[in-house]
Amino acid sequence: MTARTSHTAPLRFGAPAAVVGALAAALTVSPAHAQPSAPAARTADLTGLSPTALSPRPHAATPTPAAAVIPASTRPTTHTVRAGDTVYAIAIRNGLRPADVLDWNGLNARSVIYPGQKLRLTPPATAQQPPKTSSPQPVTQTGGAVHTVKRGDTVYAIAKKYRSSVSAIVSANGLGRSAVIYPGQKLRIGGTASAPSTPTTGAPTTGTPSTPSPAKTHRIVAGDTLYGIAKKYGTSVSVLLRANNLSSGAIIYPGQTLRLSAPVAAAAANAQRYATLDATQKAHAAHIIRVGRELGISDRGIAIALATAMVESSMRNLDYGDRDSLGLFQQRPSQGWGTAAQILDADRSIRVFYGGPQDPNGRATRGLLDISGWQNMSFTGAAQAVQISAYPDRYGQWEQQSFRWLASL
Repeated sequence: MTARTSHTAPLRFGAPAAVVGALAAALTVSPAHAQPSAPAARTADLTGLSPTALSPRPHAATPTPAAAVIPASTRPTTHTVRAGDTVYAIAIRNGLRPADVLDWNGLNARSVIYPGQKLRLTPPATAQQPPKTSSPQPVTQTGGAVHTVKRGDTVYAIAKKYRSSVSAIVSANGLGRSAVIYPGQKLRIGGTASAPSTPTTGAPTTGTPSTPSPAKTHRIVAGDTLYGIAKKYGTSVSVLLRANNLSSGAIIYPGQTLRLSAPVAAAAANAQRYATLDATQKAHAAHIIRVGRELGISDRGIAIALATAMVESSMRNLDYGDRDSLGLFQQRPSQGWGTAAQILDADRSIRVFYGGPQDPNGRATRGLLDISGWQNMSFTGAAQAVQISAYPDRYGQWEQQSFRWLASL
């Protein structure tokens, strides 16, 4: 999609496309598609405005595939992909939301599925979490601490939480850098670990971030995607693309070696952005805050909505965007977010972004309140769970500014 050049705004975003999926089988195998009409991801800066692509979800009124919907009582737990299958068709046929099937299988909107691949049709099993305590469970053998892995954890995030380091945790648990951690697994915290830091729920604090470990490499195996690799190592797709000099349309393949994020690249990705809103932008920001207060959303949830609107539309109710993307959050009629007229109703689009029991879209789409455990996710991770962008670090770059807007408006 080429954004209109006639639109002017104080803040504008550029829009090169990015592919975050990868071939997961030999080139002789005919790939199935992850989902139809997947949105193109874009970078964002302050010189050109073209909103980023949003989460792919079917329209509530979109006809279901020819095959009858499988009753929940007889629904299989997995599906073996056949030639011509799409994640959308598989999900609808089994009475599921495509966004959930993508999430359960670690896929992104641009991921490639292929014949013979097995897809989960149920959420990954999670271990029963122990009651939260003020300090981590001690390990008497080493005098250190242990952490029970939760879904979405990365070694880097765990190291940062306990003020340890990736290398210390890898060494303490005999892990290779490419080792996979899984929910319920107990990790010993190596190094001079201390009690975990308390997650920020109010205005963000300032300070020196933990220094990521030196860049390493990852050897691609069948089934890998850039999104999955980025999530595994606690980095982002955009950092991987930059670290490996990959173009937005690059394809990764089994046997290829990728460099992971370097400290400098990671610091750049987390750089905070600030802006002064004009009257139109202030009105939209105040509207987002007002609806959030009405729905009982926390300050952090409202700040996430403000940052998302800034990234997607520069806080403007746009009547254009990538493909059929529209409005403050660049929601797409073709992906179930409502009709064009509904999406351009700013009040409705804000409520659909928040989601929850009062979502005007019902279960057709998944808003912030519909994301399990969003309160414990990182700021950018929570926004990404709704938007599914190839450049999730863009949301986190507006975290501090969003809290300032919330305080002033």
